[in-house]
Amino acid sequence: MDHGTHPAPRRSVWRLGVPVVCVAAGLLLGVTHGVSGGDEIRSSDAPRLVDLVREAQQSVDRLTAARDAAATELENHHGGSPGIAAALAAITRRAEALSVPAGVAPVRGPGLVVTLNDAQRDAEGRFPRDASPDDLVVHQQDIQGVMNALWSAGAEGMQIQDQRIIATSAPRCVGNTLLLNGRTYSPPYVITAIGDAGSMQQALADAPLVQLYKRYAARFGLGYTEEPKDVELVGYTEPLKMKYATPIGPLGY
Repeated sequence: MDHGTHPAPRRSVWRLGVPVVCVAAGLLLGVTHGVSGGDEIRSSDAPRLVDLVREAQQSVDRLTAARDAAATELENHHGGSPGIAAALAAITRRAEALSVPAGVAPVRGPGLVVTLNDAQRDAEGRFPRDASPDDLVVHQQDIQGVMNALWSAGAEGMQIQDQRIIATSAPRCVGNTLLLNGRTYSPPYVITAIGDAGSMQQALADAPLVQLYKRYAARFGLGYTEEPKDVELVGYTEPLKMKYATPIGPLGY
């Protein structure tokens, strides 16, 4: 019968297909092996991120150790130099000797207190009729006249209000207020100086600008007093900034 001959072709197809599949699989494996170089397909020649971080940290550790070693060497070198300690001691003594004449150290001693004040109204609340506004207030030249007279009499130190006067101090009048080192003050203006009170009073009496102020004080009611007493001056505490100043000669300290 013809029905017994049908299965033969199917078996023949499978016998031919299996070898073809095996050969294809072998070719694919060979190609994969060649591309990967014999290693696992997911491996890579590039270093991993964790290795980069570890190397960077090691480099930082080496540089930190080198920095610390250099700092220690520098410190030991300076500390071990016999001339450094002597130089520092000399600079310290020099600074201490100059602190008083420079005005950065507080001082105390006999002196004179001079007070200047604007004119006050009379009992009826009026100023003199013939006075102009400029006649009734303390001016910058009045303060400078008193200061110059005190310095010329040998004042060892000076203070206006609560601020020590140094070489770079420059009192300025702005309207009816005093500007000193960025701070403003209203009258009365108190000028305190350490030195021989008698000599300073005589210098004030002889100073032309002070004489002029006293005449205005008598005529228009400006305030003026002198008081010999023991005084205490504060030290100048702001930073000393000298861009163009140079010594005029040996200080003698």
